[in-house]
Amino acid sequence: MNCFPDTSFLCSVYRTQIHSPKADLMLDRIGGVLPVSSLLVLEFRQSVRLQTRLFELDRKKGFPLAEGTRMLRDLQSDLVAGVLAMKVVDWADVHRIAEQLSDRHTREGGHRLADLLHVATALHLGAETFLTFDDQQRKLAMAEGMDVPV
Repeated sequence: MNCFPDTSFLCSVYRTQIHSPKADLMLDRIGGVLPVSSLLVLEFRQSVRLQTRLFELDRKKGFPLAEGTRMLRDLQSDLVAGVLAMKVVDWADVHRIAEQLSDRHTREGGHRLADLLHVATALHLGAETFLTFDDQQRKLAMAEGMDVPV
């Protein structure tokens, strides 16, 4: 399957959440290497670190440092093992595509920059399927003709 995930998908892979069973099923269907970008990995790591900080400030938010540390370790292990493949991306081209997406969809759909960049990266890499649990990114990817199975 020629696919590309977003951060919501990775979070469901590396932390048990409501969508984790769907993410695991999709990974089984893919049966191979899951492509990622440096931006996606950075956003995932940043999100994990922020959630551990939020938990330290208010135990009703985020999650404990031990859980975040495990998530980051598991992600790194999968990068080293080749379960995740860091794809080389031409960021100037991704930005060009994101600008086009912004022009076509943001006024109506209210998309954030990260949404645009992840979908633009998927399009740049020629992905036909976009893996997300985020409604905004789902709508954007579908508007661009991508299959969004989850």
